[in-house]
Amino acid sequence: MTDGHLRGPVSGVAQGIAAEAEGFLLAREHRQAAHREAQALCGALPWLTTAQAEDLTRHYVAHRLRLSHQMFEATLRRADELGREYEARYLRLRRDLLRRHGVWASCLLVCAAAVSGALCTVAR
Repeated sequence: MTDGHLRGPVSGVAQGIAAEAEGFLLAREHRQAAHREAQALCGALPWLTTAQAEDLTRHYVAHRLRLSHQMFEATLRRADELGREYEARYLRLRRDLLRRHGVWASCLLVCAAAVSGALCTVAR
């Protein structure tokens, strides 16, 4: 029922929205995990006042989110580096494969020409 022309861009928009929603949910889960860890830490320190526990929780969550952000950025940089390395390697392999195919095709043509010439010589 839908036009194939409209399907691609709509699908791309839907994928973008899904990726953004996934990122939001992942960030929310990291924040909640940091809060749970901070609360567990405060629970292990029963002498803290409520204000101190809230302050420690706030600092812990901020620090943990900063560290998570740094780790994600480092992972993204490394993934980008690996992508470039793999792309370069793929291009080299592709070039070498095409070169080898060209050599084999040339050898095959030379052999075919030699056999053809030999057959023409024998036929005379």
